Amino acid sequence: MHRYWIRSAATSTLDAKMRRLQCHLEAALAALLAGLLALAAAAGHRSPAPLRFAPDGRFKVALFADLHYGENAWTDWGPAQDIGSDRVMAAVLDAEKPDFVVYLGDLVTANNVPIANVTLYWERATSPTRRRRIPWATVFGNHDDMAFEWPMEWFSPDGVPAVHCPPSVSDCSFRGTPRVDLMMAEVDRDGGEQGLSRSSVGPEKLWPGVSNYVLQVISREKEQDPALLMYFLDSGGGSYPEVISDAQVRWFQTQSQFLNPDGRIPELVFWHIPSIAYAKVAPKAKSKIRRPCVGSLNREGVAPQQAEWGMMDSLAKRPSVKAIFVGHNHGLDWCCPYDKLWLCFARHTGHGGYGSWPRGSRIVQMSETPFSVESWIRMENGTTHSHVVLG
Repeated sequence: MHRYWIRSAATSTLDAKMRRLQCHLEAALAALLAGLLALAAAAGHRSPAPLRFAPDGRFKVALFADLHYGENAWTDWGPAQDIGSDRVMAAVLDAEKPDFVVYLGDLVTANNVPIANVTLYWERATSPTRRRRIPWATVFGNHDDMAFEWPMEWFSPDGVPAVHCPPSVSDCSFRGTPRVDLMMAEVDRDGGEQGLSRSSVGPEKLWPGVSNYVLQVISREKEQDPALLMYFLDSGGGSYPEVISDAQVRWFQTQSQFLNPDGRIPELVFWHIPSIAYAKVAPKAKSKIRRPCVGSLNREGVAPQQAEWGMMDSLAKRPSVKAIFVGHNHGLDWCCPYDKLWLCFARHTGHGGYGSWPRGSRIVQMSETPFSVESWIRMENGTTHSHVVLG
């Protein structure tokens, strides 16, 4: 005897929707598991303690942008700039005592570093934060893995100067250090259960972009619940084009939907090279900064990414995203509104790199209940300015 099962069109449609939903959930879980496994493999040890809002309900972040360690390393001028950068970070850290530090790209000028192991300069860039036992995260800039550029004057009658490798380096090969190697070295040295680095080698499917990851800041009131999400993205440059790819956009969409589906948790975003949207809201170069923009330095035009593949649209559609923070332009330190979020430059921190403007750091402070974000610039000389409420 045969039984015939008759199913209505509505039932079939519902089943199809359920299958699609199951596929989406499986894909999201697989992506999350892959990311966790990749991080565990990269770190080789247990995860560090979670970031948390302080007992007073605040969480303060210092942004160090464009340090450019190793610039003109073969001259007397170059090492002197590195000493100046040490001094700026020490002054900011001691005055502000932040809970967290974001290194916002161009930690090193790799195209000026005539040794194979640029990690020596990378470690020096993070050392002021490490010495004070403050956790940090890094994103890549366009100079961090740039190929060595032979100075024209080395081909003059004076010739190539003597290159002195540090004692721990036997090979002055001018090869540079790839992004993955730089990040792996940081995670191996300073990550893990007792480490301070919260950086990560992001999903391999997003390579050559490497610094793509999310950090949660846990509530002081609900010990297991995140009260802030911080997204870090690799904006390219150096060894590949200056762009946030479509793959990164889709990765962000998947992560944000999984971690924050209802947009209840506030979100901040960090990368190095400004998006094209920054150029759209920018004050006219070298003009006075006027409201609603807030800042003190507007000495050049925005140098944006080479293309826009949808990241700004995705961010603008999420009311939970409060602000984006970038570096790259040394002569800019303003924040300007864009739709319902803010676009902010950090302050040029390092004494390496172009420009003679005074150095400093953008400070970003969050209050948990009710949630708010405020920001200001802390200068090397101890002064502060350009206070602004970002949400």
